[in-house]
Amino acid sequence: MPSAGIRAAAILRTGARYGERMLGHRAALFALADMRMDLFARIAKAALAGRASLRSGEMAARFGRDVDLLEDTAIRRVAVVGGWSAGIAALALVSLSGWRSLIVMAVGMVAMRQASRRMAARLPHLQEQLAQAHAGLQADYADMAGPAADIAVYDLAQPIAAALEAKASAQADAELAVARAEARIAIAQTALSSIVVALVAMFAQGNAPMTALGVLSAMAGLEAWAGLVQHDMRKGNIEAAEQRLAALGNIETADHKPLPQSPTITFAGQSVRPGARIAITGPSGIGKTRLVETLIGLRDNAPQDVRIAGLAPHEYGLAGLRPLFAVMQQDAPLIAGSVADNLGLARLGLTREAMMRALHVACADDVIEALPDRLDQWLGGDGARLSGGQRRRVALARALLAARPWLVLDEPSEGLDAVTESRLVQRLGAWLDGTGTGLILISHRPAMLALANQAICL
Repeated sequence: MPSAGIRAAAILRTGARYGERMLGHRAALFALADMRMDLFARIAKAALAGRASLRSGEMAARFGRDVDLLEDTAIRRVAVVGGWSAGIAALALVSLSGWRSLIVMAVGMVAMRQASRRMAARLPHLQEQLAQAHAGLQADYADMAGPAADIAVYDLAQPIAAALEAKASAQADAELAVARAEARIAIAQTALSSIVVALVAMFAQGNAPMTALGVLSAMAGLEAWAGLVQHDMRKGNIEAAEQRLAALGNIETADHKPLPQSPTITFAGQSVRPGARIAITGPSGIGKTRLVETLIGLRDNAPQDVRIAGLAPHEYGLAGLRPLFAVMQQDAPLIAGSVADNLGLARLGLTREAMMRALHVACADDVIEALPDRLDQWLGGDGARLSGGQRRRVALARALLAARPWLVLDEPSEGLDAVTESRLVQRLGAWLDGTGTGLILISHRPAMLALANQAICL
């Protein structure tokens, strides 16, 4: 019976370990993938409503470290059930070695739990220090890594590393403090379990096979029982992560006014009707881009007054303004994807023929035709395969495909040669005539200003 029992326990242990990982990791991967998407949607909604977001590094820490902690707790919940099940099973098998061994085993299990809980009570403070140090370092690193090219060109790697040294040292010190505290808990658990196993063997009653069964059962059971310590050690850290994520996700957005049909737009006291073609002019630095970005809801700090149907743009919210404006910004951002992926952001249901027509108007069809995979060509991060002028033309085609009442262009011909710029003006003018779309243009290039029939000088 002892031999069969040991073999049965080994088989059950293997199956339980597999089941624990299968159930725990499956729960974490599926449930928390949905949670990440939901959390991102909430943050995006707040951004659309004009609420300032965290620094990018802090946001990455929340989505990375804090959500990973919740993944861990999803896995540990299965381990907790396994630990209790293994402990109860071990008590039942140890009882076959006599009532004394059973009492020693039960008292030892209680002692291990009490010791781990008391020692783990100090961990939340250390873990919170580590979380703050990690978030601070990641936020600073994200800010400093942005101008990576300038850092390389001007040989600033060493000064940047020195500037990060204090935050990096703080994180390392916090990690060391947490590791030492966890090591002390693990040592205490190992010592207690060793003592319990020795006492079980000492007080065992019966023949050698039954004693061996009791000792081996105690060893296996206490190993699983000690796994509950991980739950104790991470409990405070997980609760703090839950609170931070809850604060990040519980976002209240302000109510916004509904956008009227065909609203009048007012720039610095001058009103324009839908379908007009407006050029915003003025010296560099006067605030033309800020004015336009305030108009479309991306900012709220235009140096001049701007109104839509008599109200400030933020009264409608960015989400409310989206149906009114198609935008090509000055930096012409592209996503890491194919040409079709980038154009498909404009709206759902676009055909490849429509994409090619828009690229033709934007004078980018010849560029795309020359690519090996044409519309399916992978462009890399921020359209790395294309030049600056080519990225602008793809971004312009995307704005055309959005089919909004107003087309907002910020330096659309920057980086183009005179011949391509002339062709762009001709094709874009014909497209505006055919669709009746209004135009709000910022450009320092005289050729592009020919598209406008009204100028507002700041």
